[in-house]
Amino acid sequence: MSKKRKASLHIITSFLMLFVAGFTQVQAQDGKALFNANCASCHKIDKDLTGPALQGIEDRWPSKDLLKTWIKNWPDAVKTGDAYAVKIKDWSPAAMTSFTSLQDADIEAILTYIREWKPATPAPVAGATAAAKSEGDNSLLFGVITLVLALVALILLQVNSNLRKLADERDGLPVETAVPFYKNKTYLALTTVILFIVAGVYISKGAVGLGRSKDYQPEQPIYYSHKVHAGVNQINCLYCHGGAQESKHANIPSVNVCMNCHMAINEYKGEPLYTADGKEVNGTNEIKKLYEFAGFTPGQPWDPSKAKPIEWIKIHNLPDHVYFNHAQHVKAGQVACQTCHGEIQKMGEVYQFSDLSMGWCINCHRESKVQFKDNGFYSIYEKFHDDMKNGKMDSVTVEMIGGTECQKCHY
Repeated sequence: MSKKRKASLHIITSFLMLFVAGFTQVQAQDGKALFNANCASCHKIDKDLTGPALQGIEDRWPSKDLLKTWIKNWPDAVKTGDAYAVKIKDWSPAAMTSFTSLQDADIEAILTYIREWKPATPAPVAGATAAAKSEGDNSLLFGVITLVLALVALILLQVNSNLRKLADERDGLPVETAVPFYKNKTYLALTTVILFIVAGVYISKGAVGLGRSKDYQPEQPIYYSHKVHAGVNQINCLYCHGGAQESKHANIPSVNVCMNCHMAINEYKGEPLYTADGKEVNGTNEIKKLYEFAGFTPGQPWDPSKAKPIEWIKIHNLPDHVYFNHAQHVKAGQVACQTCHGEIQKMGEVYQFSDLSMGWCINCHRESKVQFKDNGFYSIYEKFHDDMKNGKMDSVTVEMIGGTECQKCHY
């Protein structure tokens, strides 16, 4: 074989190896996404949760085909009479969800991800750092500078008056009797105007912000970290707040939703947790607080009838005369949770990210584009659909379908 032909063969082989490696990496990434979307709410790879740990799952089943049958529709696997399938169906009181929509390729990707999964190495913690989320307020600094400049101006005016008086005495000119500051009409008028303007600005600012609670962050009965749940563990927001997609209110999860996971998870082993003021939080103790509300003793069967509701403090409040529907925004409008709530997956203690003012909502309606494609909620807008097909317009904003009309939110 010639050197040229060998070189060509080597290049082709290298290309194929890179392609296979790239395909395997993409498949692993897809497996991770599929795992997080379908499995992560009930399973962890290295620890029992609502369902058993998944590490080494392929070794526990007699065949991969039977495992796939279990994942797609577990009753079919039980009907085969396999001993492991019959045993595992009673592993937890909660029945496993059937995933009939998953294809064999999807399950293979998930299994590949589980097989190749490795625990993350925790990064060293340099020390407790309280996240400063609120911007510095320079109003006090500006006020002090203004007062200092005003004082300097008054001193200069007084110095100028005294110098003029001395000059007149030297030139033998008659010297007028100086009028005290508190009797000088010019000074009094100027001071009155300045005070009126300053008071007007602060009164207007206070009236406009009346009832707004931006950055409001109350202390909750249990320290619940969205960073740990939605960020690190990637639990879908709708697992706890299912009403956000189906109803007006997002709903606060009941105790039994929390216990779906925490009947198995009774200690916290993640990165250190800190409150907004920098105090370290014992995650395991916070789980114990949940058990007190649930009336649960680890190692014993749980009786949900003994649970008491957790008195969470509501953070996001709108005036009673404002109508807001979560489902209309989340399901029909396809608005991401972070649009209104900020990067919730990075928050330890939740705070109000947006001011939720009328102007803030209207500006969002003016700028946000509606997802018309494959969205049956907007099928009645035939003219807009036709105009978009004909190239007369490329997008539709909320304002164009009446999103800034008063009766949309006030009626």
